[in-house]
Amino acid sequence: MSKIYIVEDDAALCRELSELLQDAGYQTQSLTDFANARENIVASGADLILLDINIPHGNGELLLKQIRRECDTPVIMVTSRTSEADEVLSMSYGADDYITKPYHPAILLLRISAVLKRSKGQPGQPVKSTYRGLTISLAKGSLSDGTQEFIFTKNEMIIFSLLLDNRGRIVTRDQIMTALWDNNEFVNDNALTVNISRLRAKLAECGLENAIETRKKQGYILL
Repeated sequence: MSKIYIVEDDAALCRELSELLQDAGYQTQSLTDFANARENIVASGADLILLDINIPHGNGELLLKQIRRECDTPVIMVTSRTSEADEVLSMSYGADDYITKPYHPAILLLRISAVLKRSKGQPGQPVKSTYRGLTISLAKGSLSDGTQEFIFTKNEMIIFSLLLDNRGRIVTRDQIMTALWDNNEFVNDNALTVNISRLRAKLAECGLENAIETRKKQGYILL
């Protein structure tokens, strides 16, 4: 049973959300000590975090950035903010998905299911492979040159794996969206652009500048 950690300061909404998730078969835990939010979230051992942007003693986006320094637990931002800037910022800080209030309960459950499915990987995938002399660990979500390990977010590794499986061939934006979110209607195009940019930056850190080539109006190729 997957455990979901709820970070929501509205007590009534938190209860409703917890009941919805428990009815769907999830184990839940809710944050109560917002003054020590980061420590409690990291120590929770949750499989997924639902994180509101507007929280006491801070900002959910900055909290997400802090969490990402310590763990790669999947995070879905749940917020009443509708600004694209907030969505792009959340994704750039490492959010796996973003949903605005009010949301349809079924849509939220679909998003949660999709993110958990991605985080657990696909059966039959090799644990390790190589690319340009670097060892790829899909289980850990990392690339290593033998002396240094570079950690990727779940979304970054999903995109990289898809491009690697199709190396030398064009992978369309729709194909990437399907791999990430399982359903195109749930995808914001800006969010995909942010994920691609973050992946390029992470590959550059590994010494793989210009590893991804953009084909305008077609998609991307891993060289």
